Amino acid sequence: MQKPMLPLLFLVVLGFNTLIAPNATAQTETILHSLGNGADGNTPFAGLVADANGNLFGTAESGGVNTVGLVFELSPKANGTWTYRAIYNFKVNGKDGYGPWSNLIIDKAGNLYGTTEAGGVHGDGTVFELSPTSSGGWTEKVLHSFNGTDGQAIFGGLTMDAAGNLYGAAVGGGNNTGTCFGLTYQGCGVVFELRHVSGGWAEQILHLFVNDGVDGVTPVGNLAFDRHGNLYGATVFGGGHTDGVVYKLTPSLHGWSETILHSFNNDGTDGFLPSGGPIVDASGNVFGATGNGVNQNSERGSVYELSPASGTWNESILYSFQSNGIDGTSPTGSLIMDASGNLYGGALTGGALQFGAIFKLTRSTGWSESILYNFGQDSTDAEYPNGGLIFDSAGNIYGTTQAGGTASEGAIFKLTP
Repeated sequence: MQKPMLPLLFLVVLGFNTLIAPNATAQTETILHSLGNGADGNTPFAGLVADANGNLFGTAESGGVNTVGLVFELSPKANGTWTYRAIYNFKVNGKDGYGPWSNLIIDKAGNLYGTTEAGGVHGDGTVFELSPTSSGGWTEKVLHSFNGTDGQAIFGGLTMDAAGNLYGAAVGGGNNTGTCFGLTYQGCGVVFELRHVSGGWAEQILHLFVNDGVDGVTPVGNLAFDRHGNLYGATVFGGGHTDGVVYKLTPSLHGWSETILHSFNNDGTDGFLPSGGPIVDASGNVFGATGNGVNQNSERGSVYELSPASGTWNESILYSFQSNGIDGTSPTGSLIMDASGNLYGGALTGGALQFGAIFKLTRSTGWSESILYNFGQDSTDAEYPNGGLIFDSAGNIYGTTQAGGTASEGAIFKLTP
């Protein structure tokens, strides 16, 4: 299947796991590994996930032995350095999927789960599992190959419930005919579940997006659960103003019902085109970022909060990035939150050196932004953070960039308080 042409925004709309961690202060950067050296893979669009031993896992959208992407592991050593290895190279025939754009998730047994944008039996993307072996290797299993009517092109990662069932969204696919906003996909996207059944996995469509002027279309980023089992997500287009929505899916005995929490509006006061999946705090408030912002800063991006209030939802713009880009431009992926409720994220571009930045929004009587790190400090520094961030227990921040590093093909970095 020929890959459709994607707008620039789709290069930055990957969402990732929400982690709680200690507060961060000014950061020092360490490049843990530069990608792009032959079999290493290149262009990591997704963030990382860590296991209980502090090993980091991620995906490279292209490169590797077969040039169609891989899954990698970074392991810490006692001397402070890190060992990089490719633990799975996707096959050139594409039957196991290719083009992994999204982050991985990990279960209690150490199995990894992820998605591919394309490949599989029908060429429309896959959900895969990687399981560790006793010899130190990994085995891959395709859990589901999408066929267009049940989803097409997976750019976001997965979310897992307590029973080990998997949830995600496909930007295209479904039973609708025609295209959505010029994207050459069949249909306008779906939210799906993969549930354990005897002998394997079964897919169920939880919601089929419809381009009807109310519903969102082309869902992006990861989904997020609240403590009641409701799912939250975002679409980059659609809604009452065609500028994207945040939606909620509520389970019942009769299936899942959708509620539009907010339709973004390019009216000079609202952000628009959400650039990643939302996160939900313990009080049920929803936070996220948009690729476009407010007023004169409309091309810079914003951070929003949605708060439930008497059966409706109120939106607040917590921060609109400045028109000069010095504080970052185009925030990407999902935000992460620390124990004090402060928010952290990556700006794909902008910053003091225009190669992207990691920012913090501090909660007080209002919200104030500070830059933790500006990328592009020298010719080998990481550039353009595209994926989400994760914390460790010491408050260090880890992430990836789609460019920079010694080979200019992407890097994995650590920021230390």
